[in-house]
Amino acid sequence: MLKKAALATGIVFLIIGIAGFIPGLTNESQLLGIFRVDGVHNLVHIVSGLAFLAASQTVRYSKLAFQIMAVVYALVTVIGFIVGTDGSVLGLFHVDLADNILHVALTLAFLYFGFIFPAEERHTPVAA
Repeated sequence: MLKKAALATGIVFLIIGIAGFIPGLTNESQLLGIFRVDGVHNLVHIVSGLAFLAASQTVRYSKLAFQIMAVVYALVTVIGFIVGTDGSVLGLFHVDLADNILHVALTLAFLYFGFIFPAEERHTPVAA
């Protein structure tokens, strides 16, 4: 399950990163008219997606990817709320309230998969 979660996360991040570069899906720096994006933000999503795809090959690396991304997204979330609506995260990319709320949800999901979800799949014996 952990590898599948990392694979799905990687695919979604790649799609979002690529979508951020597609006119029509992104108008006036807003992906789908909701989330603030720019070139750097899109590249961060693409690199994150590729990292999750690579990590999804093993349970150990999947768990590690979720742990690292939980910490990274927690920091991005805190910085995002400090700089406020339409602020810049470390001068690299802009965020707005919708981004900050999404980053909270992602942080919680990554914390769960990285630190709470069991790394070992439990197998139940088949009754004869």
